[in-house]
Amino acid sequence: MTALYGLTAIGNAIVDVLAPASTDFIASQAKNGMQPNTMNLINAERAAELYGLMGQATEMSGGSAGNTMACFASFGGKGAYIGKVADDQLGKIFAHDTRAIGVHFESAPLVGGKPTAQCLILVTPDAHRTMNTYLGACTQLTEDDVDENLIANSKVTYLEGYLFDEPKAKAAFFKAAELVKKHNRKLSLTLSDPFCVVRYRDEFMALVENHVDILFANESELKELTQLSDIHQAIESIRGKCEIIAVTLGEKGSIIVTKDDTIYIEVVPPKQLVDTTGAGDAYAAGFLFGLTEGKPLPECGRLGSIAASEVISHMGPRPLVNLKDLI
Repeated sequence: MTALYGLTAIGNAIVDVLAPASTDFIASQAKNGMQPNTMNLINAERAAELYGLMGQATEMSGGSAGNTMACFASFGGKGAYIGKVADDQLGKIFAHDTRAIGVHFESAPLVGGKPTAQCLILVTPDAHRTMNTYLGACTQLTEDDVDENLIANSKVTYLEGYLFDEPKAKAAFFKAAELVKKHNRKLSLTLSDPFCVVRYRDEFMALVENHVDILFANESELKELTQLSDIHQAIESIRGKCEIIAVTLGEKGSIIVTKDDTIYIEVVPPKQLVDTTGAGDAYAAGFLFGLTEGKPLPECGRLGSIAASEVISHMGPRPLVNLKDLI
């Protein structure tokens, strides 16, 4: 069956609030559980408190998989998104933004429950980001939201590891994996964050070995998954467990690993380094766009590097130019 979409992503539908912050401020928030350069889950009260402490902020639709779909569409890819927002103002903004970039989004909104999720992102002068996420309506994503027709009509279904933080969403995660197998499509997973791996290491590894075709991880995440401190040993320990593994290494580029090959991809330097939020999401988008277009793996990696370079050159995790113009 010919696929209607190149990519369908399932993730936490979140509106991002980004603001600059000092490293001293982030250190001062350790008492509230804030860990620098990671994603920290917070409740509604903490979200309101932190928002009041933040400086001038920029608001935009986000979420890891949502950012990936924005970049995928910017390359010219046709895609769809599954995620739960509330029937509130932020939810309407997220839905509008997603459809406006050409991504199919028809997930039913949550009525009378928690508000749309938000991620308060603090960006330090070194361009690193510390994320504080109130999941809100995201936690209400269920198996019923997974549209079998979308999975069946997509070359690749892409899952973000952040979904594992809620049992209902985790069930949706596994339903999608089974549907991908049923319809003989490809499943891709991003590990999302080292703390996600710490919480769900065994489940992630089982998913990689039994379901995942294309795995995305950064250096820290892969070391956590394999519990090996050397990145090359970590790569060798997981080689062959799935079809393709793409490991991002920040300014050192990336490595693409298959059962029989190792491909080193050079970084594409940004015009200026402003904010690393969404770099991994963008890399996955470029890589998967190339893959769904039948490009060889080195070209897929190059497209990933191009996308990551663009989004880290400005505040916010989504491209400000058409990525297809940068190829």
